[in-house]
Amino acid sequence: MKRRLLFGLSATLVYSVLVGCVPVLDKLVLFPSIKPVESGDAMRKTIVFDRGELEMWTAASRAARAAGRADSYVLRFYGNADRPERWVASEAEMFPDRAVEVWGVNYPGFGGSTGPSRLTRVGPAALAAFEEMKRMAGDRPILVSGTSFGTIAALHIAAHRRVAGVIVHNPPALREMILQNFGWWNLWLLAGPLSTKVPRALDSVANAGAARDPAVFLLSDNDEVVAPKFQRLVVDAYAGDKRLIVLRNAGHLTPLDSAALHSLRAAISGLLDGHETNSIAD
Repeated sequence: MKRRLLFGLSATLVYSVLVGCVPVLDKLVLFPSIKPVESGDAMRKTIVFDRGELEMWTAASRAARAAGRADSYVLRFYGNADRPERWVASEAEMFPDRAVEVWGVNYPGFGGSTGPSRLTRVGPAALAAFEEMKRMAGDRPILVSGTSFGTIAALHIAAHRRVAGVIVHNPPALREMILQNFGWWNLWLLAGPLSTKVPRALDSVANAGAARDPAVFLLSDNDEVVAPKFQRLVVDAYAGDKRLIVLRNAGHLTPLDSAALHSLRAAISGLLDGHETNSIAD
């Protein structure tokens, strides 16, 4: 009897902590770093956000540098333990024949973006970055792209703004992952309330259902971090036109091989060309 009582009191205490302490989930999901990261040829850009700064890193493709302007833009969001400084310059060179400018966003509390690092700040930060890009781009097409956790931010934008297209790589359904991956061993006593602390803005299944613009999904079929069944929840919910690129035998961090890169470039060209055609028709 005493053992059962102690177990009940302990479970109630933990439950109360999880229900009332949102930072518990922040610490489990977000892995911010502020140490300097090599940025190559990328340029630092900041905007005012939530009484602080939101940091972005930008790079232009060879064609954009030659032309002195970009004809299209890509807004990039990376994983929850990654930083855009590492990737933006090299990703801009994926478009040697297109005048493209790529912006990579540091979430609040990451890099030079003002903290604290909170899940509740990710959605507003994503929209703030998009609005700044839209101000710069005007009528020129914008693609929103996310990898892993970054897909959550990208889909939040897609659900609330019109874009030329969305590129989604290994998307996690965060609420469902918490429930199914961590609920069984605690009879959902802990995972249940913890999953309710995922901000509504970061519900990728709901956001996918609200998105209308065309999307390209890259799905690793041997992903050990975001199991394919969770990726499929997002894909199946997506309401806009979608193209799937399945990465065979690929894990969560497996680099794209030459065939996948070729397919991705072709898909991106299709999104941009389709947007230009639609603009002319309008």
